[in-house]
Amino acid sequence: MDIWLYLMFALAYLVLFIIMVRSMKRNGIASLSNVLILVILPLIYDNTILGVGSWIGEGQTLEVLNTARYWMHAILTPLLIVFSLGVLRRARVNWANTSAALWVTIVYAFAAFMVELVTVLLNLSLEAEVKYGVLSYGSTNSPSGPPIMILMVTLALLVSSIILWKRTGWFWMFIGVALMLVGSMIDIPVESAAVTNAFELILLTSLVMTKLHQDRN
Repeated sequence: MDIWLYLMFALAYLVLFIIMVRSMKRNGIASLSNVLILVILPLIYDNTILGVGSWIGEGQTLEVLNTARYWMHAILTPLLIVFSLGVLRRARVNWANTSAALWVTIVYAFAAFMVELVTVLLNLSLEAEVKYGVLSYGSTNSPSGPPIMILMVTLALLVSSIILWKRTGWFWMFIGVALMLVGSMIDIPVESAAVTNAFELILLTSLVMTKLHQDRN
């Protein structure tokens, strides 16, 4: 079942990617919120590789493809921090439009990447594993506890969503972040490793909805 779930997630992200492309064509690219499209790309790749891994088969090719998953995640996921600032700028939050806010955001996003680089990528060692029929290469030395980079990104999204809700009444971004947090904390009694990825899809869908909402307004 997980193979098909991952492929369905990849298709869903492809739909979000197409929506973002059409949005950018209509409204231009001069918005920090458009970095969201760069975050969606690795999610399409990630779920696709997980979905087709068992068909590619164990070996160097699949290991290289899985290594790319880790690097794309580390480089592009922190861009959600930049998206958080873009949302506030478009909501006309005064301090968000200052150069100081932009530089703090850039430094914070870069720090999130560096944390992932030091804690995960520099010591990355992969080995083949099969979970619920899905063949992939997973890290053998992942740090214990929740990923620090993800916590940094989630904090930025959470703060931004609360401010956006308070200022404009748009609460769907907060709902997406909240559900993502809940999904990462609870243990779902289902024999599947892919089901938890649904919460990630809910989050990205709420972010695309937020982008479209701000486009209309």
